[in-house]
Amino acid sequence: MATQLTALSIMQDAPVIPVIVLHKVEHAVPMARALLAGGVRVLEVTLRTPQGLACIEAIAKALPEAIVGAGTVRNAADATAAARAGARFAVSPGYTSKLGQACRDLDLPLLPGVATSGEIMMAQDDGFNELKFFPALQSGGAPMLKAWQGPFGDVRFCPTGGISPANAADFLELSNVVCVGGSWLVPASALDSGNWSQITELALATLTLRPS
Repeated sequence: MATQLTALSIMQDAPVIPVIVLHKVEHAVPMARALLAGGVRVLEVTLRTPQGLACIEAIAKALPEAIVGAGTVRNAADATAAARAGARFAVSPGYTSKLGQACRDLDLPLLPGVATSGEIMMAQDDGFNELKFFPALQSGGAPMLKAWQGPFGDVRFCPTGGISPANAADFLELSNVVCVGGSWLVPASALDSGNWSQITELALATLTLRPS
């Protein structure tokens, strides 16, 4: 891992960062392998389940070529636990200065969540210019991001929340959107049935979403 990861390099890796919710640790590695086979190597495993940290650890150990990160990181303790488990980046639903400082101390790239102009300014005050717009659809969607292009022309976004194959391209065509976050790449039904080929197909389909 010679190249230092940054929030921007993580966002630029592929058009879609899969937002992954895992309830069984045994699903983690085959699921990650399926995404890698589909050309998606940045994986956001959320801490929404008790198994999240163990799943991150399993993927980090078995598949070093994957860039596995932790989602739903809400405080310094979450960030510390994620880093110890092997997470290489963190994604948060919102932002606090304490969380930002914790991630800096851990040398853990952070993609902080924002939903308002004030929150963008708070994150920028602490040096964060790559942000997650969440929940994207409920917070104004693509029109809101267009409105922010003027006052926040130096900010790059990863909208997440309500993004699907039907609307992902609408977001990705915006100049201030680098990638989107989406849960559709890893359906619960595919996990439950072990349909890894479906996950690979869904990952492959996302690679053409970003405008050339």
